Amino acid sequence: MAEQEQNRTEPATPFRWEEARKQGQVAKSLDFNSAVLVLAMISVPALYGRSAWRRLAARDAALGLMVDPAAAAACAGRIASYEAKVGESANRSLKIKGHLAMPWLVELARSPAILDRLEDLIGPDIMLFGASIFSKGGKDRAYVSWHQDSAYFGLDPHEEITAWVAFTKTTAENGALQVLPGTHRGPDLVHEETFAPDNMLARGQSLHIADESSAVTIALEPGEFSLHHERTAHGSKQNRTAAPRIGFAFFYLPTHVRSTTGRRSATLVRGVDRYHHWDPDPLPRFDLDPVAYGALRAAWGQYRDGEVKQAAEA
Repeated sequence: MAEQEQNRTEPATPFRWEEARKQGQVAKSLDFNSAVLVLAMISVPALYGRSAWRRLAARDAALGLMVDPAAAAACAGRIASYEAKVGESANRSLKIKGHLAMPWLVELARSPAILDRLEDLIGPDIMLFGASIFSKGGKDRAYVSWHQDSAYFGLDPHEEITAWVAFTKTTAENGALQVLPGTHRGPDLVHEETFAPDNMLARGQSLHIADESSAVTIALEPGEFSLHHERTAHGSKQNRTAAPRIGFAFFYLPTHVRSTTGRRSATLVRGVDRYHHWDPDPLPRFDLDPVAYGALRAAWGQYRDGEVKQAAEA
């Protein structure tokens, strides 16, 4: 309890996104190596001390409140309704292009709270590349091994940012997202494809991390979100509580980023696409629109079962 209270220590000076950006404490351009990129807040931990920085990382408004807790609970309810309708766990289908299942997920991905933070990092022209749910039931054995999103995303250059949106409260006890700060500045790493049955990743792709002592747990309230770069090593542990833990990850990139695995689709969510590297997604007109849902299934199947080389081996 004492350690928990220590991690909630307020910083001497409240974090202000715009002020920090002007002072060079956040990335001003696409040079991701210029700052410690872990979350929506791009800050130097030494400015506040580690305990205060951990609190900022999890709870400061710089991360952003996308929807209020009641709206987040409604999102979780909609996921439950989806599962009842399709007769299976959302984890089995709302992957890679999960936003194509229902219009409300597309609207969530267009949230100004997220896009405003992204614009500070990757500029004003932003594509939604994909989206995946990560839902754990109470006392669930499911986990996400340490990995980099860049391993199989097939993007060049590596400038994708993932927004992880909490539909329920996330804590260390229920398997909140964890990140290893600074790993985004390194290369693509080789992952072992374990296909472990309780691993929530399609191939059970795993990094061997000998020392997890620097890991930061991203505790979020319902409706809050965090951001991380595609090369940031991250994962999450099992849910040890009785309540479900539900989050949705949205994958964004600047319009100049290309696909390295052939022509694919994405959705322009802000600005102008001057490069036309991506075909438009077939967005859903209504829940389970057969055209959009078919595209979702095809993209997930190709990612899950296709012969895709890891970025580190390409």
